[in-house]
Amino acid sequence: MAQKQNSSAGPSQRQQRVAELVRHALAEVLQRGDIQDPVLGSHVVTVPEVRMSPDLKLATAYIMPLGGQDEAPVIAALDRHKKILRQEVARRVNLKYAPELRFRRDETFDEAARIDQLLRSEKVQRDLESAPREDDEAEPDSPSRD
Repeated sequence: MAQKQNSSAGPSQRQQRVAELVRHALAEVLQRGDIQDPVLGSHVVTVPEVRMSPDLKLATAYIMPLGGQDEAPVIAALDRHKKILRQEVARRVNLKYAPELRFRRDETFDEAARIDQLLRSEKVQRDLESAPREDDEAEPDSPSRD
C-alpha cells in the first residue's frame, strides 16, 4: 500500500537531489550560452534554487539576473525557450520523465534586504544599545578572579 507523504514535512531527499541536478543542468546551459536569444545573451542569469514536485514531473526554477534588473524580460525569454531547456535538462539528467519547467523570480534577495533593513532600523539599534550585555552581568554567587 502506498504511503501518504506529510505535506508539512518538506521535500524528500530524492526531490532535493533531483532538484539540485536540474539546477546544475540549467545553470550549465545558461552559462554556456546554448540558447540563442538576445535577452539571455545580454544577461548573466543565476539559478539559486529549483524545487521539484513530489512526482518529479514539475520543476520550478527560481532565477535572478545579475544585478536584479530586467527580471520580466529574462523570465519571458526563458519561458519562450522552455522546450529547448527541457530537452537539455533531459539530456543532462537521467530521469524517466523530463520535468516540465516553470520559471519564477527568486525573492530570497528581497527578503534578505528586508531583514537587513529591519536590523539596521533605529528601533532595533536603540534596543541593542539599551540591552545589558551578557558579559557585563556577573553572577553574584560566582567568585571573582582578582
